[in-house]
Amino acid sequence: QVPGMKEILLMGFYQPHEALSRFLVSAQQEFKIPIRYLQEYAALGTGGGIYHFRDQILSGGAEAFFVLNADVCSEFPLQEMLEFRQQHGDTHSFVILGTTANRTQALNYGCIVANADTQEVQHYVEKPSTFVSEIINCGIYLFTPAIFQHIGKVFQRNQQELVLEESSNGWQRAEVIRLEQDVFTALAGSGKLYVYKTDGFWSQIKSAGSAIYASRLYLNQYSKSHPERLAQNKPGGPIIRGNVYIHPTASINSTAVLGPNVSIGEGVTVGAGVRVRESIVLHGASLHDHTCVLNTIVGWDSTIGRWARVEGTPSDPNPNDPYAKIDSETLFRDGRLTPSITILGCSVTIPAEVVILNSIVLPHKELSRSYKNQIIL
Repeated sequence: QVPGMKEILLMGFYQPHEALSRFLVSAQQEFKIPIRYLQEYAALGTGGGIYHFRDQILSGGAEAFFVLNADVCSEFPLQEMLEFRQQHGDTHSFVILGTTANRTQALNYGCIVANADTQEVQHYVEKPSTFVSEIINCGIYLFTPAIFQHIGKVFQRNQQELVLEESSNGWQRAEVIRLEQDVFTALAGSGKLYVYKTDGFWSQIKSAGSAIYASRLYLNQYSKSHPERLAQNKPGGPIIRGNVYIHPTASINSTAVLGPNVSIGEGVTVGAGVRVRESIVLHGASLHDHTCVLNTIVGWDSTIGRWARVEGTPSDPNPNDPYAKIDSETLFRDGRLTPSITILGCSVTIPAEVVILNSIVLPHKELSRSYKNQIIL
């Protein structure tokens, strides 16, 4: 939707595989824009990756480019960021997308202190130990090619420090550069860095539980921007409550009750009397008659038997605090599995009449009994 957008580059150090290649081909066909995956030789950090591939990024003569962390969901107000940059600063200035968090949770993010009139970033601290600001970094940036001069200075400084440290293993570590700590902290107060504050939705996605929360944010957005994507109550169709997405190829019994916040994937089968709430059911899964699925992600091609109950515990932000963000819960606390949503990996089979509660089931498992608060390997 951004005018003049030329191409999309995905960067990471993961080995590309067939599923990723298939996704890139289908996305290119859908959006009519070149999309490529660039693989780092090692994890180079948030700044090291784009510096390593700077020639690829600049090869089309780009005037500017966006950098988006992959583990956030948002309305992505990219056009608004472009217009904001034209109104603030010069053509070589950079823009960070910021949002408001509550005072306690702000400590878990990069905190931005900005001039109230100009929105110029005057101070930047990544995960401070004491309160600095309630404006946090969303991990979405608008850069010009000039950013590479600033990242290059960090790279040269790292190299010089490595020369002094004879015990280190050379150049590899010099390329690990963190945009937040290494670049933004230095740029703050220089007149080059600005923050565009958004009131739209934003959340990080650092745990599986946050995927269901992110799904709710997107379904809510669809209800405003693309209501035709959401399921409606129709004669002879299932009962829909709240925002529900159903893939056209899914088969849903008319006595099933779905919602709120439910996403049903490709080729899913939902039987009679099934109840699904606050859940994501991925492609090819089968929910047999009278199953109950709450706060759960059901993996590809999984099967849940009749009268089974699969339930998790949501880890949603405080609904009474408009600035609350989702917490990144650790998997274990005090040696015990933290109660969270239930996750069934791909091709998991749940037998009839059992209860699976707050558990993570790894792929290709065939369960024979009920489980509670366990990781089933």
